[in-house]
Amino acid sequence: MTRKYFGTDGIRGRVGEYPITPDFMLKLGWAAGMAFRKMGACKVLVGKDTRISGYMFESALEAGLTSAGADVMLLGPMPTPAIAYLSRTFQAEAGIVISASHNPHDDNGIKFFSGKGTKLPDELELMIEELLDAPMTVVESSKIGKVSRINDASGRYIEFCKSSVPTGTSFSGLKIVLDCAHGATYKVAPSVFRELGADVVVLSAQPNGLNINDNCGSTHMGQLQAAVLAEHADLGIAFDGDGDRVLMVDHTGTIVDGDELLFIIARDLHERGKLQGGVVGTLMSNLGLELALADLGIPFVRANVGDRYVIADLLERDWLVGGENSGHIVCFNHTTTGDAIIAALQVLMALKTRSEGLAQARQALRKCPQVLINVRFGGGASPLDHPSVKEASERVTKAMAGRGRVLLRKSGTEPLVRVMVEGEDETQVRGYAEELAKLVTEVSA
Repeated sequence: MTRKYFGTDGIRGRVGEYPITPDFMLKLGWAAGMAFRKMGACKVLVGKDTRISGYMFESALEAGLTSAGADVMLLGPMPTPAIAYLSRTFQAEAGIVISASHNPHDDNGIKFFSGKGTKLPDELELMIEELLDAPMTVVESSKIGKVSRINDASGRYIEFCKSSVPTGTSFSGLKIVLDCAHGATYKVAPSVFRELGADVVVLSAQPNGLNINDNCGSTHMGQLQAAVLAEHADLGIAFDGDGDRVLMVDHTGTIVDGDELLFIIARDLHERGKLQGGVVGTLMSNLGLELALADLGIPFVRANVGDRYVIADLLERDWLVGGENSGHIVCFNHTTTGDAIIAALQVLMALKTRSEGLAQARQALRKCPQVLINVRFGGGASPLDHPSVKEASERVTKAMAGRGRVLLRKSGTEPLVRVMVEGEDETQVRGYAEELAKLVTEVSA
């Protein structure tokens, strides 16, 4: 069944434009409550990030859920992965997150977690879709749901994050700059790292409802780079607005992306005999990650772009670690979803184990030059299906003899073909990319 409302990462859009409206959120809360109630007694946790529209949508969801007979427990502003964790610990039927992640304040959205802290089963998502198109009813008065607030949610999650490193671990002597993106990590992240002994300088932790992700956080790294240098810090850590994405800056001010952080975590687990299988990346993961892991004998596979596809591949293979170069990193040995704070702690633990700085640790992964050319095409058949394009792509792939790769894909939002070539020789890579782009242009004419 084709989904009418749910995308690959819940429901997201511009505030005030359907379906990101109060009336839709009321109906969504009701539909979700009705679906969850079919599983028996129903308790739903609701958390949000710091954008101003979160209060409005929280109230609408609360009314919809309770009208369907679901009990609601409000968490207030909390990182997305915290809602996944707390849904498990409170044995709730589900968790709901009101967030648009790394988007600006005028976007918002809804994500769901099951009671196990994982993505909702397909059949439950489809049931909610069907109910959204059904007439809304209200349970009899005696069965209307109750609402309560979890006042110690932050403390519970802070302790959970700290439990992802060995008891007694201290980061004393380490100076860290944290950029909280004026988002959901603004309270908990500084507490986690300070309680583990680090000297913490905090940026962008004064949310006002409008400044989330505004020239800060993991999508705008300049402020963090400057602060790390000015403070003579050992490293900097940047989160996105809802706390499921992390990037870092080493002591020289150089950005360390998700591929590099994933490598540092995987290498540490491998050296300690705790990796269990290999690593899942995506189609956009740098070839250098694949080659560096291969040098260590660590298997590597690519999923489609999107953390839900990384998670699905990890579950299918029973592996523990995966992620994206954007900073979504999943550590199944500690939690059920991408968690920026926990991923950052695993990186710090790996550095501590090796007595390395971040700049030194990332040297073992040599990023390959990557050339991306966008080619516009008109309607009609996709140029990717043209025999000459397929033949040329295969020929270039073969010529790079396992030390390079070609990725040709259509944009999901524009009439573009993205021609990407990676390899060890930048001149060669650029030549191949231009050759393939020219051919795509010719067959599109």
